[in-house]
Amino acid sequence: MKKISVSLSGHQTSITLEPEFIDILTTAAKSQNTSVASIISSIDNTRAPDTNLSSAVRVWILNWVISHK
Repeated sequence: MKKISVSLSGHQTSITLEPEFIDILTTAAKSQNTSVASIISSIDNTRAPDTNLSSAVRVWILNWVISHK
């Protein structure tokens, strides 16, 4: 497991993900010409209030992989 630290809405937070998820998240950011932090911020802004951020990121990654087969 690896931690990613980002600033969301002006406060620092970190999420813990498996290295494989981080690799895919990095690939997705590069393909969209954006940063990992930007993607995580977008996920944070659209997730349900009762959804854990790390879980929301994993689901986003899964959907991204499915859509880019």
